[in-house]
Amino acid sequence: MRIHWLAAGTLTLAAGLLCATPVAFASAEAVPQFASSVALETMPAETRGDLFMARGQYVQAVDAYRQVSPMTAIVWNKLGIAWHHLSAVDEAKRDYERALLIRPNYAEAINNLGAAYFEQKNYKKAIRLYRHALELMPNSAVIAANLGTAYFARGKYKPGIVAYRKAFDLDPGVFSNQETSVQGPTEPTDRAQQDYCLAELFAQAGMKESAIDYLRRAFDEGFRDRNRVMQDAVFAQLRKTADFAHLMAEQKLR
Repeated sequence: MRIHWLAAGTLTLAAGLLCATPVAFASAEAVPQFASSVALETMPAETRGDLFMARGQYVQAVDAYRQVSPMTAIVWNKLGIAWHHLSAVDEAKRDYERALLIRPNYAEAINNLGAAYFEQKNYKKAIRLYRHALELMPNSAVIAANLGTAYFARGKYKPGIVAYRKAFDLDPGVFSNQETSVQGPTEPTDRAQQDYCLAELFAQAGMKESAIDYLRRAFDEGFRDRNRVMQDAVFAQLRKTADFAHLMAEQKLR
């Protein structure tokens, strides 16, 4: 499971971070890759920044966004995302906070600030920020998933499961993203519990392939309670499949 950064202005994400909703920045395929420097200079600074973000040219995006005047909460948030992509987390936090000075209830920036604190392993602060963002944007599967991941990182599995269930109910696809973003819990035990929870959610939804995938991940992270897997009512239908039998046979050989 991964942490995601919300982009500016809508229920969307920075290009390349999540595909469950349309991205705020133009897609890379839609951007001319060889636009002349003259053409770039004629664009508004924010548009140039968005173009560079779509191309993954985050240093250039930072330079472009810094030229925007006046700076809005949306631009500060985009600038924070650009810094975040560059792993300059302190700079990202600073700009998310600047966005929030202009718009205190800006849910996307609150979520992003939570992602920055999560990356710095300040999970308690990340949880507070994610909870606040989710109060402001209760239909965001991304924020709910981020909250669940932060709970798992603190070893708080029950509230983590509740948050994951909410995220899954809003959009099961939020857990299927494979794009680059901040990783979830660092402890194998936490990751194993997290992946087992996701396997249960996918099994309940009848998504057997994804359920098997997350069960395998849980085993790979050190989950060893085979009796729980064999007795868990959620996996009743899954246990009838050849893929499940193959997975459990793999575990016997370990």
